[in-house]
Formats: sequence, structure tokens, C-alpha cells
Amino acid sequence: MLNKLLHLFSEDIAIDLGTANSEVYVRGRGIVIQEPSVVAVNQKTGQILAIGEEAKKMVGRTPGHIVATRPLRAGVISDFEVTEQMLRYFIEKAQKRKFILRSRPRVIVGIPCGVTEVEKKAVSDATKNASAREVFLIEEPMAAAIGARLPVQEAMGNFIVDIGGGTTEVAVISLGGIVLSKSLRIAGDRLNEDIIQFAQEEYKLLIGERTAEEIKIGIGSAYPLKDKRELPMRGRNLVTGLPEEISVSDEDIRRAMEKSVKQIVAEIKMAIEETPPELLADVMAAGIQMTGGGALLRGLDILIQKETKIPTKVVEDPMTAVVRGAGLVLENLDQLHEVLVETEYLEPPK
Repeated sequence: MLNKLLHLFSEDIAIDLGTANSEVYVRGRGIVIQEPSVVAVNQKTGQILAIGEEAKKMVGRTPGHIVATRPLRAGVISDFEVTEQMLRYFIEKAQKRKFILRSRPRVIVGIPCGVTEVEKKAVSDATKNASAREVFLIEEPMAAAIGARLPVQEAMGNFIVDIGGGTTEVAVISLGGIVLSKSLRIAGDRLNEDIIQFAQEEYKLLIGERTAEEIKIGIGSAYPLKDKRELPMRGRNLVTGLPEEISVSDEDIRRAMEKSVKQIVAEIKMAIEETPPELLADVMAAGIQMTGGGALLRGLDILIQKETKIPTKVVEDPMTAVVRGAGLVLENLDQLHEVLVETEYLEPPK
């Protein structure tokens, strides 16, 4: 009876706690928050100054005592206290009801495949400390597959590639479980680093992370484009110390990211090699499904299809696939609870 009352007055939440961006889904309302996973901290006082979009604007533009930081690295918590503050901010912002009877929410959080029990417990504890009543964890490829409306509970192979900010997750899913998974700590952030390194080595130009990301989004590609594209790249010349602007082409940026892109493709090929034959037959028919912000890199689906000989497509709205899938589990917890991660630290669904 008490659980029914709590359920009635709580706004249950699903969170895709990403290295680069976080999304929040509220039961019955859909996705309500999409913000960068960035927190600005005053190091003198320890005070949190800004979270999300406001904090991202401060990256690279703060005085020495204010640090705009990401509390997650490669999808796992690197700063527990700051992550807790960020989670509390997202949970409070997502909750519409402000009246006294509001109950603490049940929360589903997406985690990368292959994280340790300690890392799972860190996510669970941080979420509980941020005012969650119950915490459930779901592996991101499973959530992404559900968000892409793949038949994960059927006896057939579903091949999903989720490329986020910190990790690339490759998984084969069948009968509501992950048969095979690979987690590679090369994804969107590494591609930004590749562009920064390329600018330094090729042009002796120091550029920031935001500039690198804007160039990646603007002209970045994994496969040659039909039309040549160029963008100005602004930074500081490391020789003269003066500001400089140079023009870079899509070919330059493709060359800069080539090594990391090849590693992602190699990981996918390795997962295909290890997939049981019956499931591989299903995958060859249904194709490889791509989710996450990294899936939007131009031509990456074409390159993967060429290298694997398997049809590859980017799902609709790939950036929100994980949070949409976690939201669907939240809406249908009784039918889909078996897709959640079982750990000794978590209470079973009621």
C-alpha cells in the first residue's frame, strides 16, 4: 500500500549519465533535460557555481580558482561529490511537482558495459545521496537497443554500437540479455583530442576543446565526402604566441581522426568475429544499429558497412536512444525489469 502511494506521488526518472552530455527522462512526460555533464567549482570555497549548459560556457574562460570540470571520465565517476551535486541538480530540475507530498523518485541510470562492482556502487550511492528512493542500473547498449525499438526480448541477434563522449560500447543482445559486449575508451572526446593534437603538430596552433568539437561537428567525417568542406580554425601560434587563423578541410580532419576511427572499426570487427553463428546470421539480416552522438560523424556508417560487409544504419535521434530506452524500461518496469543490471547493492523491483 505504501509503495503504491509513493509511486503515485513520485516522478520517477531515467538518466543517461554521459561523459559529455546527460539526458533526463521523467515518467509520463518524456525527455525534459539535455545538458552537458559539466560542473563549475570555486576551488577556494568548494562551492558549485554552475551545472550543465551554464558551466559549459565557462570551459576555458574561467579565472584560476574556478574550474569547469567533467565529473565523469569514460562513463564512470571520477569525482564522487561533484557527480552527486550534478545528479541532485538534474533530479530537482526534472521534478515538476513542488508540493509537500512529493515523494523521492525511483531512478534508472545508464552505465557502460564492463564496469566494476565498485563503479556500479559509486553510481548507485551517488544517485541515492542525490535524493533517489530506489536506484536501478541498466547497461547503455541495452538501453540504446530498447530506445531504438529493437526486439531485445526475442530469440534473435541485435547488434548495437553506442558511441558516446567517453566510451564506444559494442554489444550483441538476445532474449533480454547481453550475449557479448565490448567497451572501448575511444569515442567523441578522443576525436576532439586528435584534432587538438593535429593542430599542434601540423600547424603549431594551440586550440581549445570547444573549437576542436565545433570543427569535428562542422566538417568531421570518417569517409571521403562528395563535396569538399573547409572551416577556419582559430587559436594561438605556439611559435609566435600570437593569435592565428588557418583554414582546414574535411580531408585534414579525417586524417587527424583516422587512427581512433580505425580502432572503433577494429573493435566492431572483433565483436563480429566472436558472435555465435546463429546470432550472426540474424545480424547479417537485420544489420548493425548505431546510436550515441558519435554515430552522427559523417560517413562512419558507410565505413563500418564497407569494412564489415554488414548493412549499417544510424537509428533515429541517436543521441537520445539510451535515455529513451531507460525511459521505456521505467514506464514498463514489471515487463522489462529483467534487462536491468543485477547487483547485490540494488533492491529488486517492487
